Amino acid sequence: MQVVKWGSYLAVRLPADLVLELGLKEGDEIDLVKVDGAVRVRRKPRVDEILKALKRFRGKLPKETRMCRDAVHER
Repeated sequence: MQVVKWGSYLAVRLPADLVLELGLKEGDEIDLVKVDGAVRVRRKPRVDEILKALKRFRGKLPKETRMCRDAVHER
């Protein structure tokens, strides 16, 4: 891949097979992380995916459970 100037930024074009493999769409956000001299690319989860994952926890606590913020932070 070639690094090109895009305004005041540097940019690269992602290969189509990587875009398909990551399920990327225009507007998605990705993380680039340097690992052992290489770059790892990861798509950040979309809002709908985060909400879907959180719904798995709905109803996991008994209804009578009450959360007290002060009690959690007592020392």
